[in-house]
Amino acid sequence: MIFITLVAVILGMGITLVRAIAGPTIFDRILAVNVANTQTVLLIAVLGFLTERPDFIDLSLVYALISFVGTLAALKYFTHGHLGDSP
Repeated sequence: MIFITLVAVILGMGITLVRAIAGPTIFDRILAVNVANTQTVLLIAVLGFLTERPDFIDLSLVYALISFVGTLAALKYFTHGHLGDSP
């Protein structure tokens, strides 16, 4: 049953990455990459459950936080054209 879950997550990641490449707008691409990052968090958590290593949950939470900050930075850059307070 867990193997089916892993295969489903990996197939979902593939479909999402195809959408990230073929997205008509930059916001569609950013959303697709964000979904792929969420699926990666799920994949890390499932692998941690399979290998009985609870420290993988901590790794997946750190990855989720880094992914969230990266998504916000990408959105700010593509919306405003810069990340800082440049004139």
